[in-house]
Amino acid sequence: MDVFRFGLHYWKKYIPLSLLSKLFSLLAMVCDLAIPLISAGIIDYLIDYDPLDPPEGGGILGFLFTGWLGEPQTWQLFAGLAIVFACVLGARLIFLYCKNVTFQWCGLRMECTLREETYAKLLELDGETISRYNMGELLTTMNRDTITFKELYSRILMNLFDSSVMIVLSIVILTTLDPLFLILPVVITPVILFFLIRYLTQARKLFRAIRDGYSQINLDVQENVDAVRIVRSYAAEEEEIKKFDACNDKVRELNCREVRLTAKYNSIFLTFQQIGYVGTVIIAVLLVLSGNILLGTLTAATTYVTKIISHITQISRSCFMMQNQLVSGARLKKFLTEQSAVPDCPSAQLSSVRPHIAFHDVSLTLGEKQVLKHVDLDVPYGKKVGLMGGTGSGKSALLKLLARVFDVTSGEVTIDGVNIEQYPLEQLRAEYAYVFQDVFLFSNTVDANVAFAKPDCTDEEVHYATDVAQASKFIEKLPDGYQTVVGERGVGLSGGQKQRISIARAIVKGAPVLILDDASSALDMATEKRVLAAIKESCPDHTLFIATHRVSSVMDCDEVLFLRDGEIVERGTPRELIALDGAFAAVWKLQTSDGQLDDSSYGAGEE
Repeated sequence: MDVFRFGLHYWKKYIPLSLLSKLFSLLAMVCDLAIPLISAGIIDYLIDYDPLDPPEGGGILGFLFTGWLGEPQTWQLFAGLAIVFACVLGARLIFLYCKNVTFQWCGLRMECTLREETYAKLLELDGETISRYNMGELLTTMNRDTITFKELYSRILMNLFDSSVMIVLSIVILTTLDPLFLILPVVITPVILFFLIRYLTQARKLFRAIRDGYSQINLDVQENVDAVRIVRSYAAEEEEIKKFDACNDKVRELNCREVRLTAKYNSIFLTFQQIGYVGTVIIAVLLVLSGNILLGTLTAATTYVTKIISHITQISRSCFMMQNQLVSGARLKKFLTEQSAVPDCPSAQLSSVRPHIAFHDVSLTLGEKQVLKHVDLDVPYGKKVGLMGGTGSGKSALLKLLARVFDVTSGEVTIDGVNIEQYPLEQLRAEYAYVFQDVFLFSNTVDANVAFAKPDCTDEEVHYATDVAQASKFIEKLPDGYQTVVGERGVGLSGGQKQRISIARAIVKGAPVLILDDASSALDMATEKRVLAAIKESCPDHTLFIATHRVSSVMDCDEVLFLRDGEIVERGTPRELIALDGAFAAVWKLQTSDGQLDDSSYGAGEE
């Protein structure tokens, strides 16, 4: 019921149009139910009419057969009934068309809304929360689940309404023909409901398993798209194919089980439908022979009993499909009601063009691991800060705290003396231009990737940024220059080329704080030195954070922090740390003794 109410929140805006659709459906059903009565009248008043023993009343539509359209057994009556029959059929088709258009439109709008909200939620949630879902699960939620869940409101509820109304109206008409026709539906319905409950119990478990199977297939495909180079370099194609085939076979087997389950219970329901039909014919024949009903009434009665039982079966099928939709709805509800570990706070406004950043006794714990311990740091606007330390020392975590990718466990990070948790996330993150080691390029042109944060920037701005990032030369050599489509995740470019495009993207954003998180790891020393020199020349007043493993990257910084296990173990200018002869000096000696700071050994550098 919670899942149903959750979906109703999205469906309620379409309720007026949905009610109109149900009105069209109701009118179509009235036309459908009138057809057997007209057919019965044709038999009783044209084909099997006895002037010595004329039918009495003629039922609900008796006025059509008793002089209104013509006398019995006349061509005038035949022509009139033929016209009425054709009009009823035509009206039914028109009402069905209007019904289908309206409810399908409502369903497609709901599907579109659900997909938009799941995508917005994906962008809203923090990394830690997103990591609870694998990529296959996310893709299934955003695509398959949105399509499946909207079917509950746009199609299944409509089917349940149609079947329920059809059953009620058929029972009313049967009662006017002869109450004895209700015997079989009354006897058969409880038996069908018994099998229906068993059917639904098994179906829901099966649909959960099928959905999980499709999620695993999506995950396998996504991982192999991202890791295509690794798979090929290790000649692991056959192993990956076997892994995919195992998932595919599992889904096939689950779907086969669903087919067998459906076939089994459909056969049961069809059997009762046939029992109802044959039983009604027997009852109707007995009533005709006893003179209680006419021959036309026999044909109409069997039609209505068949409709009752077939629509009871239709309800069972709809309830079966509903299990699949409720499973998808539960997944959507879970995802859309996830609470971000980094909540937004739109109460304050941040528009600082010269942000003064400070860390006050900041500690961070992720899971059970303490990533940062009692970090204090004051960064007035324009300061250049270098971060060094081994893998897992906390460099990247400290930088991610700035944009609230994580929230501090204790202490606080402030901008201009105000805790960053009091600023709107969108405005806070606008203060920074990030360049990550793991570069992501969109499947788009080079200039579109560079202009990602500022789509309306000019070509001159793009070219200037790529000049600063030392990327212009290799971009101009690409097949279509700046209009070259780089492919998903930048496939076709080297690691260094992708990093320089990413640096250019950050330059175009023009944020007052530039953060380079191991952003030059794929560059040679000479190229890295030119890039950093160009950045400092083009952004001389900007605050700069550089996290790196290379001492060459931080030699011009105002302050260098050396981290170990989340703690700042050394801090000072590069010269002070070298003179201290501690951890930083050890790295400096190791790298300089290898000649890594001697740019002459690298020639012109990487293009």
